[in-house]
Amino acid sequence: MKNKLPPGQFETENWPILHVGDVYEFQEETWDFRLFGEVKEEVTLSYASMMKLPKTVSSINMHCVTTWSKFGSIFEGIAFRELVNLVELNEGVDYVKIYGYYNGDRFAYSANLPLEALLEDDALFVYRWKDERHDWEDISPKHGYPLRFIPPEAFYLWKGTKWASGIQFMKGDEAGFWEEMGYSMTANPFKEERYR
Repeated sequence: MKNKLPPGQFETENWPILHVGDVYEFQEETWDFRLFGEVKEEVTLSYASMMKLPKTVSSINMHCVTTWSKFGSIFEGIAFRELVNLVELNEGVDYVKIYGYYNGDRFAYSANLPLEALLEDDALFVYRWKDERHDWEDISPKHGYPLRFIPPEAFYLWKGTKWASGIQFMKGDEAGFWEEMGYSMTANPFKEERYR
């Protein structure tokens, strides 16, 4: 299948680094990942427990709201669905917020997404990557090490939470970090859903 450039985008071979706030400094002994919200019982995973989960390798195209697109990056990580399998959801859960570090608070950044769109191989919490110009390497701290969520290409990349720290399961949709500042709730690059 031919790569399709969304409207208003240009193709790049680089993986540009854009973020707000400072860069999280990973410390394994204090790191954990929470699964909470509309679940029968909350789950907290240590880094070691997280890294024991099954791994997925997938090629995912990325489209940033700042107008660049990068095709064919290959990521290795933990599929979103593997984390869903660890909890029993309450009835009616249709949305999630994926949380991440921002300026000293590991839960100050979030991005909202529909649950159903994240259950295939193209929704990953990634820790390493490669492309035509790079062999396998860990993602850098500025790209979100130790775990960064990479969403399916049906979403602009601000939905790809850096320094991921948890998933909140929700019955209704709620704005995340950028959505509260006027960015699109749905963020489909092929429909150019940049802002509300």
